[in-house]
Amino acid sequence: MIIAGGTVISSIFSERIIRRFGTGIVTASSVFMTAVALMGFSFSHYFLLLCFCAIPLGLGAGSVDAALNNYIALHYKAKHMNWLHCFWGIGASIGPFIISTFLIIHNSWNLGYRTIGIIQSFLVIILCIALPLWGKNEFEKTNAPEKKYKSLKIAALLKITGVKHMLIIFFCYCTIESITGLWGSSYLVTIRTIPAEIAARWIALYYIGITAGRFVSGFLSMRLNNWYMIRLGHCLIACGITIVLVPFLGNTMVLPGFFIIGLGCAPIFPALLHETPENFGKEYAQAIMGIQMASAYIGTTVMPPLFGKIASYSGFSIFPVFIGIVLVIKIILVGILHKKLKNIA
Repeated sequence: MIIAGGTVISSIFSERIIRRFGTGIVTASSVFMTAVALMGFSFSHYFLLLCFCAIPLGLGAGSVDAALNNYIALHYKAKHMNWLHCFWGIGASIGPFIISTFLIIHNSWNLGYRTIGIIQSFLVIILCIALPLWGKNEFEKTNAPEKKYKSLKIAALLKITGVKHMLIIFFCYCTIESITGLWGSSYLVTIRTIPAEIAARWIALYYIGITAGRFVSGFLSMRLNNWYMIRLGHCLIACGITIVLVPFLGNTMVLPGFFIIGLGCAPIFPALLHETPENFGKEYAQAIMGIQMASAYIGTTVMPPLFGKIASYSGFSIFPVFIGIVLVIKIILVGILHKKLKNIA
């Protein structure tokens, strides 16, 4: 919760920090903070020290997300945004693999965190060497300093047409992604009576679906615009939920069902992020990107435990229905938002 709180706070205030110091410095500094935090985890033998190290870990993670996503949205194409998040999936898979390897071989989670902290430290060195490239790219692509734009408070940002809808959309998307990943295995075990170790492997395929889907989406985005990519993702998620929900298809179809949900999730988040400057203007893109990421983090943090509480009373059979309802809400909001933005244009 400390890490989650840090990501939300740093995302909200990222725009002011990035305007003052620039994307490159903020990115390098944020990764440095996470490296220090991870090294602190690796040497920690007390819970309070873990809590203390969680502060820079959360603050650094939120800032770097908001900075990189806006930088890519402003200066690169949709394919680059998809591939950026594809590599997030690769990293998200390698991290647990490193930790589990050290747990199995050395019976130590500390060494696993130390290894990841060392990797982050090397990344900091690379980012520092590459600092001149950030400013050069910004100058060549925008041909104007970003500091000329006036910063707006959150209340003013929320008055911009479509911003409130977009925040709820991000909240809904992260609700679907996180609940599927965190509670899908519980659904397989309790409702489909699949052994726990097999259920865990099947959920891993859901994340493979997201990662592989974003790699493929990079190529599809060369032909299709972001809104078509979002609709395609919605259709795939709906198909996946239907396969998981229908009992007579049997357990053999549940596996491709989760994989298809992952494929559907793949293009949505990158496409929504890449549309930010186009939807709300380049001058407000960084500020809105920050609160979008904050909304996404809130969804990821709040909704999984809330769903767990609901499922403890209603049973895990509600799992596909719950994410289906959230998907319907998201589809409706995307339709309303797209219509509003087209009317403005």
